[in-house]
Amino acid sequence: MIRLLLTEGNPTARQELRLGLAAAAGLDVVAQAGTCAELLAVLATAAPSVLLLDLTLPGADAFGLLATLREEQPQLRLLARGELSNEQYVARAFDLGAHGYLLKTSLPSELVHALGTVAAGRPFLCSAIGLSLLARLYAGSPAQGDLARAALRLSKREMEVLALVASGLTNAEIAERLFTSKRTVETHRQNIMDKTQTRNTAALIKLAVRQGLLPE
Repeated sequence: MIRLLLTEGNPTARQELRLGLAAAAGLDVVAQAGTCAELLAVLATAAPSVLLLDLTLPGADAFGLLATLREEQPQLRLLARGELSNEQYVARAFDLGAHGYLLKTSLPSELVHALGTVAAGRPFLCSAIGLSLLARLYAGSPAQGDLARAALRLSKREMEVLALVASGLTNAEIAERLFTSKRTVETHRQNIMDKTQTRNTAALIKLAVRQGLLPE
């Protein structure tokens, strides 16, 4: 059971979020907060396993709060929810302790998926951002795509796997999407980490968002 602490600065939006999550299986909203002060007040007593953190929460320096939570609540899984999609902002959130990043415009079904992914110990990046990795690669000229791939020393298929990893998909889900085997995806994933000298999926996501492959 996911014990969720929900934060949202807008009272109406917070109520809509809570109602939307009420029917989600395996999810219990144990507390909610509309300001940074409320969040800090209920954090200790609510004992959540996952925090849905509104990065525009009133009274909070979002990035300072992320760093504090990482230090003081290392066991707490953090899903950041914001309005910005530029790569510097998203990478900063991951650097300071977020385990996932979701746009506020994401569908409720993706929010539920994101919470489950983060609770299971995997990093998550919403599909609107993750899939734009591919769009950024192939929207321009072939030369631009080749340049981006060369910067990472990855093949076209490895770039596709990287984008889907950033979208929070498991190896099995990626295999289904690319019409290949799970073992092949595992091989691609290991090759990506070897070539980019990254140690885990979270590092891969940070790498992806820093390569300028996201829309401005």
